[in-house]
Amino acid sequence: MKALLDFVPLIIFFYLYKTVDPKNTEHPLLQFIGSTGGVDNNNILVATTGLIFSMLLVYGALFFIQKFRLDKQQWIVLFMTVIFGGITLMLSDDFYIKLKAALLNLVFSGAFLLSPFFTKDKKPLIQRLFGPVFNLTEKGWKNLNYAWAAMFAVMSFLHVFFAFLYANGKYWGEFTAFGDMIVMFSFIIIQFIVLRKYFKSSE
Repeated sequence: MKALLDFVPLIIFFYLYKTVDPKNTEHPLLQFIGSTGGVDNNNILVATTGLIFSMLLVYGALFFIQKFRLDKQQWIVLFMTVIFGGITLMLSDDFYIKLKAALLNLVFSGAFLLSPFFTKDKKPLIQRLFGPVFNLTEKGWKNLNYAWAAMFAVMSFLHVFFAFLYANGKYWGEFTAFGDMIVMFSFIIIQFIVLRKYFKSSE
């Protein structure tokens, strides 16, 4: 249930991004927030508005479902979406919302890399996440932690590539909504295949 709720803002974002005319400065969502819109990026501005509102609703619901708390990752995602999305809407400049995903993935990459230095037991973050699943040596956990840090760094580069470097950002919305999930799920599947012999027993 909670995992499905996380996808709702992305679905709303992608729907608005694909269906709103980039030159439509009179969309109801833009009028609701008092924005005059941009020149030819109003689909992104409307989609950003929908993303912010839907994330506030979804994360508000999760806050109650999770007994009045959000995970650190959820707070980071919500905070960066509201901040960068808000700047995007105030300036009618889609640069900032495009930058958000790249920076967010860099934050996650740095979190994995630095996690052993900021915990009492010096365990990498990936060991805390997959400790109940895999039986790895200390070196194995470090290597897996590096792999996840590298994956998020690659994801950050891909967001920059599709937002700013390739085809004038034509496919940025598609990659933001679906591409990074495909990369993430592919990486997880490969991880489980490569580490299948290190699964802990059912006990």
